[in-house]
Amino acid sequence: MAEPVDARNDAGVLTLPNLLSFARLAGVPLFLWLVLGPRADGWAIIVLAVSGFTDWLDGQLARRLHQTSTLGKLLDPFADRLYILAVLLGLAVREVIPVWLAVALPLRDVLLVGLLGYLRLRGFGPLPVHFLGKAATFCLLYAFPLLFLGEGSSTFASVAEVVGWAFVVWGTGLYWWAGVLYAYQAYQLLRSAAPATPAREEGRLHT
Repeated sequence: MAEPVDARNDAGVLTLPNLLSFARLAGVPLFLWLVLGPRADGWAIIVLAVSGFTDWLDGQLARRLHQTSTLGKLLDPFADRLYILAVLLGLAVREVIPVWLAVALPLRDVLLVGLLGYLRLRGFGPLPVHFLGKAATFCLLYAFPLLFLGEGSSTFASVAEVVGWAFVVWGTGLYWWAGVLYAYQAYQLLRSAAPATPAREEGRLHT
């Protein structure tokens, strides 16, 4: 069973790191509007950059101010996933990336949501964020702005497109690799919670 959350170590809801996470979430619809409405890619990239900075900042503040909370641990990866989904949707609608890529990344999250739901039914809390997952998100959030910049016809745009696709390949591979590691962690948790073999059953093996 997962250990219960110690209320004394939970900073609550209205903390500075959590407010930054809420602000990041508010930027998701703004980003989509900029990409699909006026197609203001420059401003959309700025929104992504601000999101990336606040992602780093809220983690630093949570540790330095001792404002770590259960909500914050959920908001941070949730905001990352929403930004990835929003960027994939924008790039797919504008035909910058193929449809299969726009499906492959969210598919991993759908599978993990089902896995986490099963873990919750068994009494476990959310799995800890793995460094590999953060590295994958880092690659993808750098890749997508570069793909937007690669839409032009200049030499800079061509370089941005090549570098962007390199980040996409690495990010997608790491993203799925992190998903496999999360699944293995879940397997280990479920295995450790499996009931031990009764002594009488063990005795039969020796008779």
